[in-house]
Amino acid sequence: MANASKSDLYRELPSIDELLRSPEMAGAIAREGRALVTEAARAVLEHLRQEIARGRLDRPSVDLALAELGRRLKTELHESTHWSLRPVINATGVILHTNLGRAPLARPTIDHIREIAEGYSNLEFDLATGKRGERDIHVDRLFQKLVGSRSAAENRAQPVSTIVVNNNAAAVWLALNTLAAGGEVIVSRGELVEIGGSFRIPDVMAQSNGILREVGTTNRTRIGDYEQAIGPQTRCLLRVHRSNFQITGFTEQPALEDLVALARAREIPLVEDLGSGALIDPPAVGIHGETGVPDSLRTGVDVVTYSGDKLLGGPQAGMLTGRADLIARMRSNSLFRALRVDKLTYAALEATLLAYLRGDPDSVPVLGMMRVSRQEIERRARAIAGELTLHSGIQADLIAGESVVGGGAAPSAVLPTLLVAVTVEPWSADQLLANLRTCQPPVIARVQEGRVVLDLRTVFPEQDAAVVSALRSLADPRA
Repeated sequence: MANASKSDLYRELPSIDELLRSPEMAGAIAREGRALVTEAARAVLEHLRQEIARGRLDRPSVDLALAELGRRLKTELHESTHWSLRPVINATGVILHTNLGRAPLARPTIDHIREIAEGYSNLEFDLATGKRGERDIHVDRLFQKLVGSRSAAENRAQPVSTIVVNNNAAAVWLALNTLAAGGEVIVSRGELVEIGGSFRIPDVMAQSNGILREVGTTNRTRIGDYEQAIGPQTRCLLRVHRSNFQITGFTEQPALEDLVALARAREIPLVEDLGSGALIDPPAVGIHGETGVPDSLRTGVDVVTYSGDKLLGGPQAGMLTGRADLIARMRSNSLFRALRVDKLTYAALEATLLAYLRGDPDSVPVLGMMRVSRQEIERRARAIAGELTLHSGIQADLIAGESVVGGGAAPSAVLPTLLVAVTVEPWSADQLLANLRTCQPPVIARVQEGRVVLDLRTVFPEQDAAVVSALRSLADPRA
């Protein structure tokens, strides 16, 4: 019977009426209504018919699918009647997972967002004077304390200011459009990067009306290349952080101090697209070879652009921090209003920055994940593996692995971890991976060497029980 014809397999499928008359559907119909349940049943059965038509299901596979038909229908119904955007458990070990929303926010941050969202706020209202205020002041005051004054080597006081736009690409665009529209921007060929979603630095520059002036080669650019390229049309120098790749081997790149000295000597602004936006010393969280925002400003960079939801650990946003006179010009750009963020983003940024000022960066989830020890991960991994192996259909082993920062930040940084490698009968690794995504909440994992692996570095401890429950439910399709 394993070689049953497609016609025989089609006949094994129940009709929609048969499904709707089953006792387990009565509750769903009472809750959601017959129309929605009928639509979900039709979708599930049509999917099975398509799988049979493509030759992907034999008799045993159909029997297995029928055994879990109720669960599939409930999943389809849930997906069609509930939120599309919903929480998932990130067991991939990628801390800043772009597809999973990058940086999760801390509980105090969420509380502050709720507080501001529930009513009115002083977003652009000066409580002291009773007049209109600026929305930037809510976070600019905090950035000033965190990044400090610029390098004393400048021999002059330079106040620092910060404005916020909706992401770092917008921040780069605003900087270039304000400082270099109609003029040349000098950048190394080795820094003409493409970030996620096919956004390329040359394209951003073209849209800003700046003229790209490439210098050096892909792997080697010297300070002399910048110096020779400076001419009457030069408006700024741009340094771009290689956030999502590395160039190794026969390479050369000017020291940031040399670029600062050249920019100052020629009285040309130096803009650095730092991308990641670390406000603490990166080695403190196990990341080496990265520059923090305070470091760039102390070195003398005029304007630094960076993201809010990467190493800073806050909401999606793009920051421009630097010389107050240049930032004021960007704030006056007629398109700044189109790029600015709303009150909820300011609330999230304010609460995140306050965690840094209070000396508690580990309360920012992404930083806490980076600093959690392998020993703590091992303790939790052993507990989870022990619970899973109590089920006869599950095999769980511990293997050494590496977590990554992700999100286009610190491409060379890896953090040692311990993975839970799981096999669940009767599923293959790819089937198990897909089935985990149908659980409530969905569990997002990865496959390594033919087994599903879970990295608990990116799983919150309070989610451990949900991971165990999801895997146990998949070990018995009739559960």
